[in-house]
Amino acid sequence: MLGFLVRLLPFWVREPLIILVGTVFGVCILYMALVDGEGWVPAVIGAVFLLGAALRVRVVVHALRARRRPAPEADEVTEPAPSAPVAPAPASSAPVAPAPVKPAVRRPAEKKPNAFAQAFFAIGLFAVIGGALWIEGKLPEDGTAATGASRPAACRLDEDEKLPGAYRSAPEAVIGADLCRALNRPELPELLGTPTERSVYASGTDNTAPLTDRKVAQPEARVEFDTYTVELSATYNKLTVAQYAKLTRYGDGRDARNLTVLGRPALLTSDHMMKIQFDLGSGEGASGPVEQGPLARTLTVAFDGKDRGGSYDLTVWSESGLLPEDSVLVDIAEAVLPGIARGTRDQD
Repeated sequence: MLGFLVRLLPFWVREPLIILVGTVFGVCILYMALVDGEGWVPAVIGAVFLLGAALRVRVVVHALRARRRPAPEADEVTEPAPSAPVAPAPASSAPVAPAPVKPAVRRPAEKKPNAFAQAFFAIGLFAVIGGALWIEGKLPEDGTAATGASRPAACRLDEDEKLPGAYRSAPEAVIGADLCRALNRPELPELLGTPTERSVYASGTDNTAPLTDRKVAQPEARVEFDTYTVELSATYNKLTVAQYAKLTRYGDGRDARNLTVLGRPALLTSDHMMKIQFDLGSGEGASGPVEQGPLARTLTVAFDGKDRGGSYDLTVWSESGLLPEDSVLVDIAEAVLPGIARGTRDQD
């Protein structure tokens, strides 16, 4: 469809536009290949773009030379119209003067459009379109960029995925969409101490707890920023926060801290995330064993004040290893947990 529309453009608009686009794409792809080390395939693609642009330049140069070369002007010859035979005049009559012949009339040459003007017009039009797209990407979507507020990214949900059976056996369980709606709040960047950042990714998934044979519901939600990543999960098992606090004493529980959040027992712990590397055929990396990722801080809060089993886990980490203060996790939990509301879902 795009190629058909391009072919409809006049020659002096279409060719400069193709040259400009081919040159820009070729230079950008070659830059990625040579500077960023993307490999030889992008280099070949960039070279093809530049070669196509060079061929188009040659076509335009030949067209300009043909327009500048004056065409041979052929004089118009007027043939006399056949005349009827004239009877001989009488001898006594005066000699007749020949009729005047009208000069041939040349038509004025048609004024052709200026090729340079059309080329500059095409380049200017392309520049205006590119500038408009660039400005549109810089404009705030809701007018809050000037005040430093952040509009959260939309939650990505697996709507077509069938809900695991663990959720039907736990009718009180929420799903990933419910957690994502509660966590993906406009004031979350301010609570994290980065009020000027904007969430770049948000998702909700309907998982089950590991090592439970998919019998324990554990929905999760994640919101990512440039500095921090925040994850909220709910585990519907019989393990209480008090029991979990005892288990941490057998491990490296030096950073564990008991407290109360929203009138419920809570526990702060630290642990390293897992880092897994896959080779997707690019040749730049190789698959390997699970590695130790950045340190994360987790706030575990019981479902109720009586701590009868099950809990919410609020985890914050960053790729740089930077962690916020413990009070930040408490503030986020106090703002997010009361807003968790179970949406409508199929109970069959």
